[in-house]
Amino acid sequence: MADQIRNKQKLPSGPVTLADIARLAEVSPVTVSRAINTPHLVKPRTREAIERVIARTGYVPNLLAGGLASRRTKLIAAIVPAVSSTIFAETIEGLNAELVSVGYQLLLGLSGYDAQRELELTRAILARRPDGIILTGITHLKETRAMLTGAGLPIVEIWDSTPSPLDTAVGFSHTAVGALVADHLLRRGYDRYAQIGANDPRAVQRRDGFIHRFEGVATVELPDLEMGTPSTFRDGRVAMAQLLDRGQGSLGVFCSSDVVAHGALAEAYARGCRIPDDLAIVGFGDFDFAPHTHPPLTTVRIDRRGIGTKAAQSILRKIAGDEHVETMMNVDFQIVTRGTA
Repeated sequence: MADQIRNKQKLPSGPVTLADIARLAEVSPVTVSRAINTPHLVKPRTREAIERVIARTGYVPNLLAGGLASRRTKLIAAIVPAVSSTIFAETIEGLNAELVSVGYQLLLGLSGYDAQRELELTRAILARRPDGIILTGITHLKETRAMLTGAGLPIVEIWDSTPSPLDTAVGFSHTAVGALVADHLLRRGYDRYAQIGANDPRAVQRRDGFIHRFEGVATVELPDLEMGTPSTFRDGRVAMAQLLDRGQGSLGVFCSSDVVAHGALAEAYARGCRIPDDLAIVGFGDFDFAPHTHPPLTTVRIDRRGIGTKAAQSILRKIAGDEHVETMMNVDFQIVTRGTA
């Protein structure tokens, strides 16, 4: 009998398995599985005994193992263009906070605004069997769309608006943002209008919405500068120099981000432009520095963190089997009027 007890308490020499935990805790493997996946169904004393053994052995559950009661991995994957930008960083923070609060973990992939890279990431992530996946934007390669559709997982596309998402979407119309900025500048009345922007799909939508609003009213100038993504302070300054060198007259400018707008503002200030009388500048994003430029930057505010929070709530409801999740969850945006426009 003593030998049997010692054998029960002996730690395994190799990787710890669910069966080892069951042996050491003196319960069945099914009870261990239930304690991991549905702990509220296990008696507190039994659950505590299992948790002590798990802590002692350093056991990490294999959530894909066939012996577990649930096949859920407690992982949600998200693919975003970058984390260096405040825009996406705050969305990730909102997403992560909501997931962690209910026991999920966030697996993050960076696409770098590259559709092919998004495809490669999607393939690698799906092989790890997350419980759901979150994508930035609604523009994907057909191979990516086919892979996601075939996976049968809850999907949320963020930072954009569409009547036909892959599954669900949380975002707003970038075209409408461009039109809103155009109306703002038109009300002030300038001799010339221009747009400085990056070449990612969402920035292009904002540019197109801006230009379309001026059809039949004025011609929108574009600088002779091929901006990459993400665009920089330098891009904004160089682009503004080109616009100012082209001609005379007051000028209203919409920039694809606050970073670009800040660069444009620096160039205008260095040249002695009277802002906003001679030159108006509107950014996008309402970054933390926007109220502190000289003069303070007029910009478009989006609830960046709220996008992440709503995306997490949406995907968790889908995982739970809720059939009434909104297909498209729209996020509000507004112009914050400050000193530059």
